[in-house]
Amino acid sequence: MIINDSNQNIERFLAIDYGEKRVGLAITDPLRIFAYPLETFLNDNNFWKRLKKVFDSYNIVKIIIGYPFKENGEKSSSTKLIEEFAKELQNKTSIQIEFYDERYSSEIARQRVIESVSSKKKRRDKGLIDKNAAAVFLQDYLSEMK
Repeated sequence: MIINDSNQNIERFLAIDYGEKRVGLAITDPLRIFAYPLETFLNDNNFWKRLKKVFDSYNIVKIIIGYPFKENGEKSSSTKLIEEFAKELQNKTSIQIEFYDERYSSEIARQRVIESVSSKKKRRDKGLIDKNAAAVFLQDYLSEMK
């Protein structure tokens, strides 16, 4: 659910967990201390329109894109897809973009969902994991900034 900030001057960071089927989003609080799962979009023909609504609703000053590395630190098979997405995003916005290592974020998110969501049916919602994975690596990014 996208909520308009009452104060568009509040600067926030947006994390994007980009995938071929779904795109998970997370956002910082107004003080940029905490990361919160925001939304998961289907990666379809309406994706860019929905993402624009997020930009229109929040004053995003930095975008953190999850960058997939293998366990040994090498680029993964998804890396090229992520790089192409980042280029397209940069062509559509002037917002600063950074990549951030997203290794293990989906596993951490999956565990958090299992611990916090009581309904087994809701736990199977992969979109829930995607936006939580974005929140995991955004929180790591914020912690490293301190």
